[in-house]
Amino acid sequence: MAASEPKRIGVSFEVKPHAYDPVTNPELFEGVVARRIVAFLIDFLILSLPVVFVSMFIFVIGIVTFGLGFFLYGLLWPGMVVWAIVYYGMTLGSASSATIGMRIMDIEMRTWYGAPAYFVLGAVHAVVFWITISAITPLVLVVCLFNERRRCLHDFLVGTIVINNVERAAALRTLHRPA
Repeated sequence: MAASEPKRIGVSFEVKPHAYDPVTNPELFEGVVARRIVAFLIDFLILSLPVVFVSMFIFVIGIVTFGLGFFLYGLLWPGMVVWAIVYYGMTLGSASSATIGMRIMDIEMRTWYGAPAYFVLGAVHAVVFWITISAITPLVLVVCLFNERRRCLHDFLVGTIVINNVERAAALRTLHRPA
């Protein structure tokens, strides 16, 4: 290295291309929006059931302790947030890169360059989703109708993409293959 050249510090930045092309692989994106909505409803149910049971338990404890147990309701909201972040982080960070609802609907989440999701990405994806849905509700879903990869607003912000899983994509590919 010459003395006049800049010294490297060990950090490199390379822009990776999109891994999934909707023109060459349309089966990856077919029906993803509707399946995503149903998967969200399934996951919402899975997240809500333990909260409902804990709420009923706190109510019973409150009655038994003559009102002192009702103070536990103050811990319910932070507990719900932690439960949701852990749920999304653990399920999206699993080998299937999908929540339970997404597994039922045969879809999975990947990074835009094709890598599987991981715990932190799943947790951040959930947080960004809840923030964007709270701030600008209709735009979160409307965005997916106007791009080829059917990415929602929070997918763009976090750098993820939701596609059909390998089995569903293969089935759609054979279904659409000319005879």
